[in-house]
Amino acid sequence: MLEAGEIDALLSVDVPQALIDGSSKKIRRLFPGYESVERDYYHRTGIFPMMHAVAVRRELADEPGLVRSVYRAFSQAKELVQQQYRDGASKQHMAVVTPWFSELFAENRALLGEDWWPYGLGANHKAVDTFLLYHYEQGLSKHRLTSEEIFVPALLDT
Repeated sequence: MLEAGEIDALLSVDVPQALIDGSSKKIRRLFPGYESVERDYYHRTGIFPMMHAVAVRRELADEPGLVRSVYRAFSQAKELVQQQYRDGASKQHMAVVTPWFSELFAENRALLGEDWWPYGLGANHKAVDTFLLYHYEQGLSKHRLTSEEIFVPALLDT
């Protein structure tokens, strides 16, 4: 759709194949130096955009302990993967097979800390409230929502 001109832009974690292999002269990144732009944004705002959000049906959110159990399970799974990356640093991340990956990992760790995609309200309050402000300013919500309004009450202390 990008190549055909049916859409003007795409915001996605998935990079279009035509951009990866250079087969299209019509597709480019919005910010050519996107890495430095993103690092600068983080330095200025302290916001590193979230990767995913988990939504739960209201009737399930009211089940005692369910939401907290799901939160713990996701947190434990993330910690396992992050530990693999930390352990990989001692062996120059040989499993990744990418030159200079260890240096990039070290740079990211220095900038973002040990938990580069934190879970919970406390660590994400600013990012979520900023998103909700933009959501309101762009007319996508009738009133300005807050983090506390959209987080499940059982996780407000996270």
